[in-house]
Amino acid sequence: MRQSESTMAHSPRRLLLKLSGGAMAGADGSIFGAGAIDHIVGEILAVHALGIEIAVVIGGGNVFRGRVSDAWHIERAEADNIGMLGTMVNAVMLRAALTARSAEVRVMSAVPIPSMAEPYIRLRADRHLAKGAIVVLAGGNGQPYVTTDYPAVQRAIELRCDAVLAAKDGVDGVFTADPRTDPAARKYTSLAFADAIQQELKVMDQSAILLARDHGLPLHVFAFDRPDAMQRICRGEAVGTLIAPGVATVLAEG
Repeated sequence: MRQSESTMAHSPRRLLLKLSGGAMAGADGSIFGAGAIDHIVGEILAVHALGIEIAVVIGGGNVFRGRVSDAWHIERAEADNIGMLGTMVNAVMLRAALTARSAEVRVMSAVPIPSMAEPYIRLRADRHLAKGAIVVLAGGNGQPYVTTDYPAVQRAIELRCDAVLAAKDGVDGVFTADPRTDPAARKYTSLAFADAIQQELKVMDQSAILLARDHGLPLHVFAFDRPDAMQRICRGEAVGTLIAPGVATVLAEG
């Protein structure tokens, strides 16, 4: 998919949703929140009901965070292994919640765990999506020293997704500064890859943005806690920030 405007030019055929593990956490700090999971499931099913094939990459931050490993002096490689297992916990939970709503779901993992998930095989994942299943991709890319941002873009490219929808917690897009601490921060409605990279804007890991740029993969950054946000993006409404080939960097008015 190629765009020159700040909204999708047409309804996408296949999308990858990138969620943080924190999206599944409870408001009280618990690992899982019933309301949060219900919201995720509802948003995914609403997009799937539009006839759009959808894959999901979810982080593991609600299960294990890097700052815990620092406090316990756990080396990075081992901490990342724990984090990959955290993504598996979330993937299985998401499968259970979606299946309870009668969805067809496949969990595929880059880390072999055959009693709980299929191994990630690109052509098999492609076939599951084409047959209408929601595919939840766990375990990152199976290697340490990589956050789930990079595997999300990698899998989207491998599976020929039209775009990555990068869900953020309470921040509706990309801003000139952190809007939670800087009242003067302004939102970008669209953003050129070059500006996102050169200004080191907090979008995704730089490695993920570079990979998306090199393969012409659009990224749509939005606040996941807003109801119907994904549906609105798929219908072409201006929600969040679009980073894509050929778009100009434009700040929102006001």
